[in-house]
Formats: sequence, C-alpha cells, structure tokens
Amino acid sequence: MLLAINSGNTNAAFGLFEGEELRRRWRISTDARRTAEEYAVWLTQLMALEGVDRRSVDGAMIASVVPEALFGLKTLVRDFFGCEPRVIGEGDPAAFGLRPAIDRPEEAGADRLVNAHYAHERYGGPLVVVDIGTATNFDVVNGEGNYAGGAIAPGVNLSLEALYNAAAKLPSVAIRRPRQVIGRNTVACMQSGLFWGYVGLIEGMVTRIREEYGSPLRVVGTGGLVPLFHGATSVFDHVDPDLTLRGVASLYRSQRRDGR
Repeated sequence: MLLAINSGNTNAAFGLFEGEELRRRWRISTDARRTAEEYAVWLTQLMALEGVDRRSVDGAMIASVVPEALFGLKTLVRDFFGCEPRVIGEGDPAAFGLRPAIDRPEEAGADRLVNAHYAHERYGGPLVVVDIGTATNFDVVNGEGNYAGGAIAPGVNLSLEALYNAAAKLPSVAIRRPRQVIGRNTVACMQSGLFWGYVGLIEGMVTRIREEYGSPLRVVGTGGLVPLFHGATSVFDHVDPDLTLRGVASLYRSQRRDGR
C-alpha cells in the first residue's frame, strides 16, 4: 500500500491507498517540532486500531508546504515504514511531470501543483480549483493540465482570528452556516459576515477569473473546510475534500509506471 502525506499549514493529512482506492485517512495538527517518533506512535496506533499492518506499506510520497516539518515526516517513513519517501516540492517540479505556466515555477506550493495535476486528470480542463483551508486558494489549470496561476486569500479561520483579536468587544464564535444573512445579535452578525462573506468571496473570485480567462472553466472545490460551504453555493461543479491526497497518490503511480 501507498502512504500519501499532505502536510499543510494547519493540518497534515495521511492517506493509505490500495491501488487507486483511498482505504484510510487521518489528520493531525501541523507542528514543525513534532518528531518522527511522535508521528509514529500516533499513526501506527491508528493503523492498528483499524487492523492495518504497517508492514503492508511499501511506498510513500509527501507533499508539504511546511519545509520545517519535512525532516520528521521523511524520518517517519524511513525508520518506521522502511521506505524512501518521494517529496513533491523539493527541487524542480518538472521532475514529477509538473510544468507550471507561471513566472516563478519554484515558488508554487506543492499542494497547488498537485491539485492542478489531479483535477485536470480527473475532471478535464480548463478549470479552477478552489482550495478552502488555512488560506483560500484559487488555482487556474489550463487546457493542457498546467497550473496557470491564481489568487490567494486569507482563510475563514484566519479572518475570524483577526476579527476577534483586533476588536475588543467582539467574541470568538464558531463558524457555521446561519439561517439568515441579517443577524439580530453580535454572534449572529459575525457568523453571517464570516460565512456569507466567504461565499461571496468565492463566487465573486470565480466570476472574475472566468471573465479574465475568457473561456468556460469548471470549478472544483477541495480543502478541509469545503464541506462547510458545499451546498451554500452553486459555484462548484465538483467537490472532493481529498483531492490533494488523491493527487499525491496519482503522481506516485505515474512515476512508478514511467520507471522513475
């Protein structure tokens, strides 16, 4: 089985793939100080609880946007699974068959490249991937399947944190879909502004991207927070919260087929 790891700014996701099937998935908060041993205790215990033998893992690939976390993740794979991990985002993206059509390809985050690759593979193109997590990313994929640029906005949780920290009289609230846009108390007003404000951000950005691109674009939603917004807007043609993990696994299979 393949162990696919997507280390994001807030959470690291671990997925076990048997062929193309995602058999199991687990998440843990991202902490650059976490050691390989700490990862191993957590992950192997979860695997054991679900009856998965860690010795069944015979390959691993990592996508990370947190360079400081890579050492612990690579050591985890080497020492506890007996594999040499492949790492997307180290070195030239073209080594993984990824050819970003942007000014500085080396600056593109591994998650954005993986999303572009797999979204095009699965849904065709051109398209825009909306990744709702720590940041809200809008990634355009051209008809050839290359990442062609996009936009980055603060994530909804970052906006909530900034609002709470900057305004003395505003409380910390849970992010949820309110029944009404017009709130009748402070908490309801904040929840409405956060939730429906982000729906407006997503819809407005997709509209502007489509107008600028000049041809129809499918819209794929992903990221840890996409289930919160799915159903509140008709902008998404497809929703796949596990798009990045599936993309990591797809790149691994492609490299194996090519003998790399």
